[in-house]
Amino acid sequence: MTPSAQWEIVNPVALGRPRGWNNGMLAPAGGRLLFVAGQIGTGPDGAIAGDLPQQFGAALANVLRVVEEAGGGVADVGRLTIFVTEMSAYRASLSEIGAEYRAVFGKHFPAISLVATSALVHPEAIVEVEATAVILP
Repeated sequence: MTPSAQWEIVNPVALGRPRGWNNGMLAPAGGRLLFVAGQIGTGPDGAIAGDLPQQFGAALANVLRVVEEAGGGVADVGRLTIFVTEMSAYRASLSEIGAEYRAVFGKHFPAISLVATSALVHPEAIVEVEATAVILP
C-alpha cells in the first residue's frame, strides 16, 4: 500500500462542526498534485449504473481508480466536487448515498462541494464527481 497524504484538517470553530466533510484540507509538502476529471457512474463496459445512489457509488469508484493508477489511495484525496442534476433526488437518497460513499471512501472525509446542474454531457448521467489528490512520493 502506498503512503497516504498526511492532511492537516482545517475546520474553523466559527463555521460549526461539519458533517460528512471537512471545510479545508491542507496538503503536505512534497506531494504530487493530481486533478481527477469528472467521473460518471459507468462500469468497465461503459454502461451507466442505475439510480442516483448507484451512479454516485460507481462515479466514486472511478475516481478512486484514477487515484490508484497514479499511486495513491482514498486517504490522498483532499477535495471532491459532486455535480447532480436533481438536488431533490440527492436529498431524498441521503441514506443510500452515504452507504455508497462509505463503501468506497470509508471514513475519509475530504473537503466536499455539492453543485446542482441542469445536465451532464452523458444524457443518462445524473451525477458526476471530480477530485483533487496529493500523492506522496
